[in-house]
Amino acid sequence: MSLIDYVNIRMGTKSNRRYSNGNTVPFTQRPWAMAGFSPQTSSEQEGWFYDPDDRGIEGVRLTHQPSPWIRDYGNIVIMPQSGKPFINVEERWSGYKPEASILQPDYMNIDFLRYQTRLELTPTTRGACIRLNFHSQAQPRLGLFPVKDGFTCEIDPQTGLIKGYTTAMNFSPAENYAMYYVMQVDCGINLDDSINGEDGASIALDCQDEVTVRMAISFISMEQAILNLEQELKGKSFNQVRLEAQTEWEELLGKIEIETDDQEQLNTFYSCMYRICLFPHRFHEYDQDQQPFHYCPHDGKVRAGVLYTDSGFWDTYRSVYPLYALIFPDQYQEMVQGYVNFYKDSGWLPKWPCPGDVGAMPGTLIDGVIADAAVKGIISGDLLQDAFAGMLKHAEQEVKNSPHGRHGTADYLKYGYIPRDKYHESVNHTLDYAYGDFCIAQVAKLLGEEEVAARYYQSAKNYKNLFDPESGFMRGKDTEGKMAAEFNPYAWGGEYCEGGPWQNSFGVFHDIDGLIALYGGEKQFEEKLDELFHSPPLYDVGAYNHEIHEMTEMTNADFGQCAISNQPSFHLPWLYAMTGVQDKTDHWVAKIAKEGFSSGVDGYPGDEDNGSLSAWYILATIGLYSVCPGKTEYIRNKPLVDKAILHTQEGDLVIDHNSMEGSSISYHDLMNSRKR
Repeated sequence: MSLIDYVNIRMGTKSNRRYSNGNTVPFTQRPWAMAGFSPQTSSEQEGWFYDPDDRGIEGVRLTHQPSPWIRDYGNIVIMPQSGKPFINVEERWSGYKPEASILQPDYMNIDFLRYQTRLELTPTTRGACIRLNFHSQAQPRLGLFPVKDGFTCEIDPQTGLIKGYTTAMNFSPAENYAMYYVMQVDCGINLDDSINGEDGASIALDCQDEVTVRMAISFISMEQAILNLEQELKGKSFNQVRLEAQTEWEELLGKIEIETDDQEQLNTFYSCMYRICLFPHRFHEYDQDQQPFHYCPHDGKVRAGVLYTDSGFWDTYRSVYPLYALIFPDQYQEMVQGYVNFYKDSGWLPKWPCPGDVGAMPGTLIDGVIADAAVKGIISGDLLQDAFAGMLKHAEQEVKNSPHGRHGTADYLKYGYIPRDKYHESVNHTLDYAYGDFCIAQVAKLLGEEEVAARYYQSAKNYKNLFDPESGFMRGKDTEGKMAAEFNPYAWGGEYCEGGPWQNSFGVFHDIDGLIALYGGEKQFEEKLDELFHSPPLYDVGAYNHEIHEMTEMTNADFGQCAISNQPSFHLPWLYAMTGVQDKTDHWVAKIAKEGFSSGVDGYPGDEDNGSLSAWYILATIGLYSVCPGKTEYIRNKPLVDKAILHTQEGDLVIDHNSMEGSSISYHDLMNSRKR
């Protein structure tokens, strides 16, 4: 059976603002590609433009959306029509049957019932090959529509080229920002019967029943879009392009082979494997000499080298990149090169690029991405030196009114914590900065910067400044060193990010032994974890003053105060193993994986966030989790399948129940155990 057949790209799409089952988009897309494609069923829902239960469709969206909260950019909608031209979305939408449609990583097949037209699509890295089959006698049409902002469309009936651009962007881009698109149709075009304007185009096609459309995009120029079209699609049939996409997906999905008799487990596992290969998106292109270069979203210039975007490191560093280290080390290395190029372009390492830096979430968690790649030998030399320079800059240089860098750097250096009376989410910022300091120390040590390493190992202990022994939680301090007089362990927000004291007080990934000592020893720490997992999932809206979806998801999942829907709780089950209580880790990991995940449209316990929840499930399934990216250590749990085989270039890594020895294993020991 093809591994693609196990994948449900609709997994997690049954979501909305108030309750997330994943907040995903069903991408038909090449791995880590620049261009993705999804049905658009309702543009009124903005970031939630696809609902698996809708029976109306507005077209197929070319999309880059990493999250409905971040929104989309560089998007247009493609829609086959027949008969009269319709532009307005309320006039043009068509009925369709979701159960009769095919949505796969490599292939899309949708019947637009109103227009008696079938659209098939198979993706390339920067475009797609589209096949339209018209079944009515009415005028065949190709509709192109903007989602927002500026849109142009030029039609050349002599060459069959359709080209234009959109300036759609959710965050402020450089002045000359645009996504250019070009399409080549293999039939004639009737300009007299076409409509074309800033609200969209409905292009009359001179054909009988079938048309092939080859499409490519560029963020550099129209000339580059045409070159991308030639590089990726020239001389290729629809079936050839689909075979290429199929082959690429099968190879990546097959990086981990699992043995289980549970069909649903297979479906869930490989749907998650698909998800971890969607983000970050490539943002670079190749010139005539096959050299990579990219549009710089900071100043609008074109610069040399690779670039990656659309990834929130606060979410992904915890699970995605430690998994990449096991199965995609070469891709991981190139991604870090892209992030370092981002630093060279803008002066800062990225926090949440989309495609420029959004600056969302606390901390500078790319520190974990870099340190993990460094200690595992994935990056070194000049690349590591450049990355280290960027890490030092955001740890030491104050920045204000900017999405870049750490917020409150001067105060953190002064007080050893972020003061609660000056900054929002002060506990999370402090803990994330302390962890980031540890990551800097790890890289400094590798580079022989012993003095720098010693200084940052020391500041990595700053988490201790916020521990309240009376309550057993991390709590914010003001500039006078005082905690608030009133304390509610169930109140969210304020000093905490997307959670409260229960969810955020254990974020000391780099020094669990030190955290255990603050509680008085392993027994007391185990008792605190027991209280966390067995407390009712109560919450107070706290400083948010309203319910946020993570609260609703925690109480519906009911794993106590372990809000597995959100990243700060990801590592909690493995803390038991780190105190010598392996059976409780095994229990909670298995329970959460089984009850919290499925391959259905409601398949995630919260926001999937660029592969982070998918990677969590994969790591839980194979029995390895990296509590501290930036260390080589993976903490073990009992594998949830009979056997897992990780296929790497240097040999196969086999994991089964018999390989469970000890509560942890190092990355290098894992790699050395591969069978060649």
